[in-house]
Amino acid sequence: MPHAYEWAVLRLVPRVERCESVNVGVVVYCRALDFLAASVSDDLSRALALDPDLDVAAVRMGLESVLAVCAGSPEAGENGRRSPGERFRWLVAPRSTVVQPSPVHTGLTDDPAAELADLAARMVAWPPARSGRPVPEERES
Repeated sequence: MPHAYEWAVLRLVPRVERCESVNVGVVVYCRALDFLAASVSDDLSRALALDPDLDVAAVRMGLESVLAVCAGSPEAGENGRRSPGERFRWLVAPRSTVVQPSPVHTGLTDDPAAELADLAARMVAWPPARSGRPVPEERES
């Protein structure tokens, strides 16, 4: 039986005042299966096209902290000790920082890890993979 899950894209906004962004990660949470995980990109070349002076080391540290929060790692501090649902809500809370979450989307799945891999391939990887399933913005009416 499929379970409800939630997901959000992590967007890198190198110069917040310009509102330009590059998808650099995705976070998936499935309460029924106690699943919280993220996938982040190592390739920041598209972001550097938006801002050649981007502090790549700081961005990588920020993305690594997302992974630590998802894993409940001690390196995540107090946020790492929260429940998976609380950690997900913290990660997807709107913010005006260089790494910003998209709105939260929902779906049904038997395998949230497979959904994470599929979303990362379709929403973050460049060029994007095609799965045959429409992404929310591409649904036909």
